Amino acid sequence: MTRRCRGCGHTTLTTVLDLGAVPAADHFPPRDTPVEPTEAAHPLRMDRCGRCGLAQLADDDTVTAEPRGIEPQALRDQAADAVARVRSAGLLCGDTVTEFGSPHGGSWLPLLTGHGFTETARQADVVLDCFGIMHEPDQRAAFATRARATAPDGVLLVQYHSLAAIVAQGQWNALRHGHFAYYSLSALRTLLGVAGMSVVTVWEFDLYGGTVLLAARHGDHPADATVARVLAAEAGVVDHAADLQQVVDRHVHALTAWLDAAAAKGLRVYAYGAASRAVALLSMAGARRELLAGVADAAPAKQGRRMPGTDVPIISPAELVAAAPDAVLLTLPDLLAEVRTRLPELDGRWFVDDPAGPRRPAMP
Repeated sequence: MTRRCRGCGHTTLTTVLDLGAVPAADHFPPRDTPVEPTEAAHPLRMDRCGRCGLAQLADDDTVTAEPRGIEPQALRDQAADAVARVRSAGLLCGDTVTEFGSPHGGSWLPLLTGHGFTETARQADVVLDCFGIMHEPDQRAAFATRARATAPDGVLLVQYHSLAAIVAQGQWNALRHGHFAYYSLSALRTLLGVAGMSVVTVWEFDLYGGTVLLAARHGDHPADATVARVLAAEAGVVDHAADLQQVVDRHVHALTAWLDAAAAKGLRVYAYGAASRAVALLSMAGARRELLAGVADAAPAKQGRRMPGTDVPIISPAELVAAAPDAVLLTLPDLLAEVRTRLPELDGRWFVDDPAGPRRPAMP
């Protein structure tokens, strides 16, 4: 059967990143179950549409079973900053709000209700989507649904991980099962245009190496200068998405070499962050208990399980501290400030995951 773009339905799709067969990114087996060979048997590939430019998950044969995560402090801080910026721009108008949620946890609703908004199941003056819409297999239908949920004079706010940041920083492991789209602002303008909406402004944040919040309204509206600036900045980057393929082997090799070297020195290594982006990486790097004794995570739903495709157990932060590790690999760099504050016992033992190999972070 001919594959079609999830956004525009066109058939001109080009593969830009192929990880082969890896474990499902959202299925964390119970800790003591044996590792089955079939766990690492799920194809994972990113295609890009030649018409609308949408980067997208090619296929997904996994069944969503993601344990709900704990919202990091960095995400909460950024949400508050984002709402403040939208309010300063005069776009928090009206008094009703609807939110399309994300399985990654967290909500902006308390921030809006704090400004006098009331949640509604009908058309709303403000419609929120923070990292939610990328989980929709049918992207065209998803944008149409959000457009219908937005009142005629309302605003749709969509936050997304920038494809330009993913490409520029070699974040190949942002590709995962269940994440069906990876957005450039150019592609989003096209998708929203089909839904009858115009992007009027954007805000950029450092979260995840580069995220963007856009505001869209019904009808034909001019965009401000920030939209033109972001479009210009991403134009020379997103067309090099295929360069991500070259980063994969380097990243996996660097992590494998680091784990092997630590084991040869008799060091006890753990990790922090049982994140979906760590699943393919740890599996491809051949992580096992002899090399990586455990992965700590604050989400109770993940504790007592193991990393997919490996026998590495997921433990609590308290267990990590009690283990007195020699080194801790931080799989999500955005958590560094938070874990340093909450786990001061581990000062000097953190190593941040990086495509060039784990690195010691600068002192705060």
